Amino acid sequence: MDARAFVDELAKLEGSEGSLAHVELLEARPTVLEPFPEMPELLRSRLSFLGIDGLYPHQRDALDLLESGANVVIATGTASGKTLVYNLAFARTVLSDEKRTALYLFPTKALARDQLRQVRDLRLPQVRAAVFDGDTPQAERPLIRRNANLVMSNPDMLHRSILPGHARWADFFLRLSLVVVDEAHVARGVFGSHVAMVLRRLRRLIAHYGGQPQFVLASATIGNPAELAERLVGQPFSEITTDASPRGEKLFVLWNPPFVDEELGLRRSAISETSWLLRRLVESETRTLAFCRTRRSAELVAEFARRELPGSLKRKVKAYRAGYLAEERRELERQLSSGELLGMAATNALELGIDVGSLDAALLAGYPGTRASMWQQAGRAGRRSGSSLAVLVAQDDPLDQYLVQHPADLFSKPPEAAVIDPTNPYVVGPHVACAAREQPMTEQELEAFGPPASEAAEALIASGELFWRRGLLYHRGRESPHAKVDIRSASGHLFAIVDESTGALLGTVDEARAFHHVHPGAVYLHQGEQYEVSELDLVRNIALVARSDADYYTQPRTTTDLEVLRSLEEGSVGAVPAFFGEVRVTSQVVGFQRKSTQTLEIIDVVDLNLPPQVLTTKAVWWLLPPGVLGRARIGPTVLPGAAHAAEHAAIGLLPLVATCDRWDVGGLSTPLHPDTGIATIFIYDGYPGGAGIAERGYRSEERLLEATFDAVRQCPCARGCPSCVQSPKCGNGNEPLDKPAAVALLAAMLGRAWG
Repeated sequence: MDARAFVDELAKLEGSEGSLAHVELLEARPTVLEPFPEMPELLRSRLSFLGIDGLYPHQRDALDLLESGANVVIATGTASGKTLVYNLAFARTVLSDEKRTALYLFPTKALARDQLRQVRDLRLPQVRAAVFDGDTPQAERPLIRRNANLVMSNPDMLHRSILPGHARWADFFLRLSLVVVDEAHVARGVFGSHVAMVLRRLRRLIAHYGGQPQFVLASATIGNPAELAERLVGQPFSEITTDASPRGEKLFVLWNPPFVDEELGLRRSAISETSWLLRRLVESETRTLAFCRTRRSAELVAEFARRELPGSLKRKVKAYRAGYLAEERRELERQLSSGELLGMAATNALELGIDVGSLDAALLAGYPGTRASMWQQAGRAGRRSGSSLAVLVAQDDPLDQYLVQHPADLFSKPPEAAVIDPTNPYVVGPHVACAAREQPMTEQELEAFGPPASEAAEALIASGELFWRRGLLYHRGRESPHAKVDIRSASGHLFAIVDESTGALLGTVDEARAFHHVHPGAVYLHQGEQYEVSELDLVRNIALVARSDADYYTQPRTTTDLEVLRSLEEGSVGAVPAFFGEVRVTSQVVGFQRKSTQTLEIIDVVDLNLPPQVLTTKAVWWLLPPGVLGRARIGPTVLPGAAHAAEHAAIGLLPLVATCDRWDVGGLSTPLHPDTGIATIFIYDGYPGGAGIAERGYRSEERLLEATFDAVRQCPCARGCPSCVQSPKCGNGNEPLDKPAAVALLAAMLGRAWG
């Protein structure tokens, strides 16, 4: 495509001067190749057949490090050839010793199958590759264990099937030469902490059978690749971070939707603006992928774009998201790769390295939460020659609005560090039980799971689940602990979403989100079709839905109580005391609003009777002493709205300092908290035991509060809007909020004079 011409067209549109916030030119990078290292002639000929006549410098560096015996983490951009590195590493090994084996772990089943195609493209009969995951038929599994020397799987299958049945993998583990963890940056937060424990269990069993593999981790560009790799695997790593792959010129546009009401600070939604851009690009036959933050927004972007397209093009735009059945996702991937589809609106399920062909443009409907994800998504568009386009469409969100006004934070600063906490006791304990079930543990093996492992073992012994015998820690009982541990879900259970008229399974949602997204009466979208939830069965974990043509959407209302359990660290920021510690949060969905799709007005409020959900987690909190409130001139009647608005804005800016998005955390503000005795603002991790997000907020709190103050102060609205203090996830319907008082409060918290 001619990206410059498209941007020039945007610049000529009426009102574009307020929307075209920034254009960043990413220069083309030429091809630089280095010769292959020493390898069998058969492998050279296969590479030549694929048109590969040399390696990029970072690929050669990674292979040389592997040859020296190091573990390697490669953190480079999309389409930089990370896959070729580990494929060559294993191919080189197996051609010299056919008995060697390799285990590749991918975060998704779709990515494993996509990578299987790339391995088979090498056409090496010595490499017998197969996918072993939840979709693999039972009848094929013994054949794979006996015959495959390259097994592709995922951390979930490793946890639930391979490790519990390790005796059947004894020979494979003995001969294991390479373990690959692809898209390692996805292993962050609680999921990353679970993956770290699964990999420790894997290393323990490999050692039991005599294997000594090297590890290769592939990641997007993150700020701490070696640190992340070492926390995940528990071994030293060498890192490769210089991306020397070629690329064509890319224009990266920051687009701020125009105002629809400047006084109220209301802009056109990022969904509407992204669908408008998607339609324009599809009309010009530009192959485009639009990334959306939620399942609902992916459905809406695709549907809105289709409505405005002529008949012949309507069929060329579809949505793609997690929750679709596997067969449906693979067919959509095939259609996009083959060019049958010109436009697709997707969640970050397509952010990862699935091959969907050469695309020309990437649209980002809102900042995806991290610079690593932003570059992954933008990198899905672009060939090694020719120009491409990436457009970040800002949401009515404090962080998005801050970033379009401070583009240097996106393009000049290094990527964030990926945060995991392998010491989370809610993660360590269950995996200690799983490890003891797999193979009785020595004291030394227990220590390999980190400092909390001994305390977790003592608790499991006290409960009767584990016991010591002759210096070994055993698991007691007939029931396996593995089924109780869901390494991806904070809640453990999945709810099936079923069409009550046909019995068709439309998708799934985890328990932590079920009460919010598929409560009785909720409007649910699937591939442009609208449904209403008629029943949420809490016993069978099923949400029954029926087709609906309602012209409204639903938003849940919640109540939240928070109890401070203990303070772990204390300090201050500006003029206020600051704390980091453990809290217990009790939340309950008590009802929902029906809101007009056209006007956003509240149609009515419906009460619900759902059980409360209890979460023990980590939080950062700030006290608001009388002196601070006095300097801000905030009295008792204004305080609730001021604190609530400041809390919302701080949550919105938290991804600036922590690898997360606002849906990973929750908040509470109160004029008088019983555990602190004064007005307090809390921000807490939305995961049991915490995910390291609140802790990062505590350690970067001055920058967080400064950015929060700037974002609220600079917003042009008069009384508060979604770009500064309103939150899309507020369980109180964004009441009460007082923007001017929040600016004064934040200034006083930072010790600044104001007003």
